[in-house]
Amino acid sequence: MPNAENIIPETKKLMEKAITSMNHDFASVRTGKASPGLVEGIMVEYYGTQTRMKDLAGITAPEPRLLVIQPWDQNAVKAIEKAIRASDLGISPVSDGRVIRLPIPELSEERRKDMTKLVKKRSEEARVEIRNARRDANDAIKKAQKASEITEDEMKSKTDEVQKMTDKMIEQVNKILEDKEKELMMV
Repeated sequence: MPNAENIIPETKKLMEKAITSMNHDFASVRTGKASPGLVEGIMVEYYGTQTRMKDLAGITAPEPRLLVIQPWDQNAVKAIEKAIRASDLGISPVSDGRVIRLPIPELSEERRKDMTKLVKKRSEEARVEIRNARRDANDAIKKAQKASEITEDEMKSKTDEVQKMTDKMIEQVNKILEDKEKELMMV
């Protein structure tokens, strides 16, 4: 962290990045509903390079339990099917040679519980990232005070500000987790 003035904004950026990353990971966790986020990040072997599915095809959810994947290049259909089968989604693709359909089955109670454990683990990782950002910020604030860049009062106020920001971000993580758990357990 470069200087005393940038500590708070930089810390906020790091904390928000942890939440954004968690949200992105949550999008790929299967609930019972079709969501393009389930497959967007799947890597497909396309002409010898690993390419994200969303870069190869249009992905839509025309019905609550159906995803439709329409490759921009028809030669990618087989590769996309293969990548879906190799992923841990547990869904078999249905293809007509031009369009791939993914019927989303109901989740079993056991699978829902496994998914809930997975999102809880991921949210804890986000909390740890946020707390690490707080620790780094507090260290930088103390160094700035020792180097006489800021006064002791400024150090106290910046430390308090970092703590308030940390509490707010962790509260946000908890709310997102709670919503995802409700979504997962909804039958």
